[in-house]
Amino acid sequence: MSLWKNIANLALRRFDDAECPDCPPGPPGEDPAFSTAVTALGAKLAKADGRSDAMEYAAFSKVFAAEEGSDPNVRRLYNLASQTTLGYESYARRLAKRYRNCPEILEDVLDGLFHIAAADGLVTGDEIDYLEQVAGYMEVPVLTFRRLKATHLGMGADDPYGVLSVPHDASDIEVRNAWRHLIAESHPDRAAARGLPPDFAEVAQIKAAAINAAYDTVMRERRAFAEAGGV
Repeated sequence: MSLWKNIANLALRRFDDAECPDCPPGPPGEDPAFSTAVTALGAKLAKADGRSDAMEYAAFSKVFAAEEGSDPNVRRLYNLASQTTLGYESYARRLAKRYRNCPEILEDVLDGLFHIAAADGLVTGDEIDYLEQVAGYMEVPVLTFRRLKATHLGMGADDPYGVLSVPHDASDIEVRNAWRHLIAESHPDRAAARGLPPDFAEVAQIKAAAINAAYDTVMRERRAFAEAGGV
């Protein structure tokens, strides 16, 4: 089942008029504004690395499969949008405005875009920048973007969750326990006890500072996420 179908089924399963009064009725795949915006964002993502070829469109078609009979129109819009990355902001903002009360749908769109970016086996820095900007304009939380990035590309060396060696969905208690364990292990006295030279104490202090910074970042972002309503 394509992601497009998954998004449509998710909308039917989780949202009705009473739960989501501001969301368009029916599946997103039947919403022309949704279809247009997603097609344009996918096409402009393909252009973000400086090229747009048949491989990118094949990946787009596999993830965001168009309804039967509509492929020629989708391909025409895709080709037009892929000529430049300019204008993606308006499409992302349109999705944010139209589906603000349906954050799961916006997350699924971003998830699909990550999949397209990774389809050729290489995600460039320009593509990451594009995806991060799209996430911002769609008002997708930073934590959600970081989780999707780690899911598709693995944790980066600068990812605070990677520094703490915990998954992005770890509980606060698990994060705190990991932080305490790593801080204890990086203490200079532990280094000395393992027979490492005195100069290694400076290395241990730098490591401890990185661990503390990662923990502070994770907890600060989680507090901000909770204060924003967790959406």
